[in-house]
Amino acid sequence: MSERLVIIGGVAAGMSAAAKAKRSRPDLEVIAFEKTHYVSYGACGLPYFIAGEIERVEALVARTPEQFKKQGIAALTRHEVVEVDYENREVLVRDLDGGETRRERFDYLVISTGASPVRLALPGADLPGVFTLRTPEDGLAIREWLDRARRAVVVGGGYVGLEMAEAFRKRGLAVVVVEAMDRVMPQLDPEISEIVAQALVRSGVEVVTGARVEGFAGEGALRAVVTSQGTIDADLALVSVGIRPNVALAEQIGVRLGPTGAIAVDEKLRTNLPGVWAAGDVAESVHLVTGEPYWLPLGDVANKHGRTAGAVIAGEDATFKGVVGSAISKVFDLAVAVTGLTEERARQAGFDVRSAMIKSRDRAHYMPGGHPLFVKLVYEASSGRLLGAQIVGGGSDALRVDVVAALIQQRATVEDLRRLDLAYAPPFSPVWDPLLVAANQAK
Repeated sequence: MSERLVIIGGVAAGMSAAAKAKRSRPDLEVIAFEKTHYVSYGACGLPYFIAGEIERVEALVARTPEQFKKQGIAALTRHEVVEVDYENREVLVRDLDGGETRRERFDYLVISTGASPVRLALPGADLPGVFTLRTPEDGLAIREWLDRARRAVVVGGGYVGLEMAEAFRKRGLAVVVVEAMDRVMPQLDPEISEIVAQALVRSGVEVVTGARVEGFAGEGALRAVVTSQGTIDADLALVSVGIRPNVALAEQIGVRLGPTGAIAVDEKLRTNLPGVWAAGDVAESVHLVTGEPYWLPLGDVANKHGRTAGAVIAGEDATFKGVVGSAISKVFDLAVAVTGLTEERARQAGFDVRSAMIKSRDRAHYMPGGHPLFVKLVYEASSGRLLGAQIVGGGSDALRVDVVAALIQQRATVEDLRRLDLAYAPPFSPVWDPLLVAANQAK
């Protein structure tokens, strides 16, 4: 009997683990259980599906169960693992369509159960017209509801909330964003958040900050959102106030959680239980600036987690060292990018922090079609070590953040950034690239 790898959760991390393990060790039997209708899909594309930029939700699927089958991998959708018997190396699986349950053995187990949206325990939260967004099924339900919607309220001003505000505006809806904190994108520094807020208002979105949602009103369907600052008429509400890792199965068998609430793993993605790995949005990483456990539930991290776990299970010497917290989001005409620590987080982490912020252009001043580009660098006062950056610009120009991310990962300094030989041509950059301008300002 061949050894068997069982994977709980068949999205980015789970199927990356499956593909890598099978490719590196063809004799290994690999079976993945996924409770939704889809495996290996890009959830980050859902706002663009809802906006109508992507016509079919199937376009978000990287590989189908049939394609995995050709690789020798069994990817079973609508199958939920409801119990793990670690001592006997078995999982109890329920067929959600047929209703039957059965036990499946494993020699290796990957827990990639992902994360779920935080749901508000408020009056009316279950009304038709109140949604969260995490899966293709969620996206399909929201898109179907758009035909009867005229006014949307987005509860939460983070990345997904603002991407969905844009999607609703593109669909012709009036949009109000309600954020409990004092600013949208509160994970960024205040001066960067303000640039984002201005873009929202410029694009016709009403922004309400410092307001708590207290309930949802309506009979038979949503008609209004009740907040601490008043009632807002709405026939569609998206609740986007964060996600939590799905750790219930892991906890039941004694898998240790870390300080973030996600599963604690080592650099080989192993848990504290021999033969059990965790990967993706359910697992922690290490932040390479602070050296502390960090939870970064993003698709690129999930894929790297899964690939590492699959390689280790197949007998390879693979490691995942950690993250620097890089992320980018589109908000109407802006791209908003961050890497490393913000100034606020760096101070909270105990660093003696300095920062420099500049406003430049994304190309030579005489080139038509240029846009403003804002760069904020965060660095350690004594050593000049780069700790973080936030960049806001148009199009792909904010991807300059990747240069800083690479330097942060190498523990480089502001002086190292200042000395970089960066590419220049008038259509792509001023003669002094904005990164170099910010580094000179820091010096």
